[in-house]
Amino acid sequence: MSYENLSGNWNYPNSIRAGAGRISELAECCKSLGMQAPLLITDPGLAALPMTSNAVALCREAGLRCELFSNIKGNPTGQNVMDGVAAYKAGNHDGVIAFGGGSGLDAAKAVALMVGQELPLWDFEDVGDNWTRVNEAGVAPIVAVPTTAGTGSEVGRASVITDEDNHVKKIIFHPKMLPSLVILDPELTVGLPAGVTAATGMDALSHNLEALCSPFYHPMAEGIAVEGIRLVKEYLPRAVENGQDVEARMQMIIASAMGATAFQKGLGGMHALAHPLGALYDAHHGMLNAILMPYVLKANREVVEQRIERTAAYIGLDDTTFDGFLNWVLSLRDQLGIPHSLNEIGIDEEQLDKVAVMATEDPSAGGNPIQFSSDQYRVICQQAIRGEL
Repeated sequence: MSYENLSGNWNYPNSIRAGAGRISELAECCKSLGMQAPLLITDPGLAALPMTSNAVALCREAGLRCELFSNIKGNPTGQNVMDGVAAYKAGNHDGVIAFGGGSGLDAAKAVALMVGQELPLWDFEDVGDNWTRVNEAGVAPIVAVPTTAGTGSEVGRASVITDEDNHVKKIIFHPKMLPSLVILDPELTVGLPAGVTAATGMDALSHNLEALCSPFYHPMAEGIAVEGIRLVKEYLPRAVENGQDVEARMQMIIASAMGATAFQKGLGGMHALAHPLGALYDAHHGMLNAILMPYVLKANREVVEQRIERTAAYIGLDDTTFDGFLNWVLSLRDQLGIPHSLNEIGIDEEQLDKVAVMATEDPSAGGNPIQFSSDQYRVICQQAIRGEL
């Protein structure tokens, strides 16, 4: 199938316009949600690229008063969100364009939530029924445009935001944070460097894989996860090898959206460790998941082995055992240039005890097939730091 045929309008889990060149519909999407003055929120790196200025220009040419906000860290903070809220109010904006990778999308969704709230951001952490505190009428409409194939935040109802005072990542959640409209345009991802393509693609794999392994009952999410894993297997190496391969880029941006759709079934130990490591070391989230993947997978083996064997057969591995699947993950990482140990990206054992405790407290830990203790998380993380699989 050629990439020209990979397009369509879907309504699952939100309204999605998928296909090459569909960024041209950005202004129309904004107007359909009643926006006259959208605030495009992205990260500083993307803000300097032509694709971002082109997106702003598309809106302005259509008569929209579009402005840009990009004061966002790679791991967005509560202060970044509130700075965005201040920019939204100062510019009298009436909607948000969430544009970028996971950091831009998560920050933008949190800004859209907070522009109409009187309570502080952390009051809406995804704990218990905190989400019911939100003034729903105050949430701004959102059009989401991902420029990486990794987090899938464009189809999610939450944002991961760093609480810098406490050095912890927190999940901010509300159903209305789900963007009303999404544009999945693979042409926006063709300029991604190979290393970023690899790390974000492995993040998409981690979402699908952890959703698959989660013990909760959600057959629809499980089915999506299995196909998402197959797409990563088939197309991530192609996207890394040739960034101009639009078909591979399209399939990966779909695999990313599928992962985030599937993980309503749950995440697990990869994310339970990646979140505290990201907060403490300010490391790239996708890279952390990529490195942690085989260590957590092996630790979960006794519970997930049958599911992994079924998946190995579905994605077409010659060796359909658990070890065959694990070896595929390891060979994929090698092929993509992903380090084997956390030590290789500057993470040491100094905060190991703290990371282990934080992992047990992370919301993702609840979706792991085995409820690991802090001692067990300590062992897994130590193995990943040292590269001892």
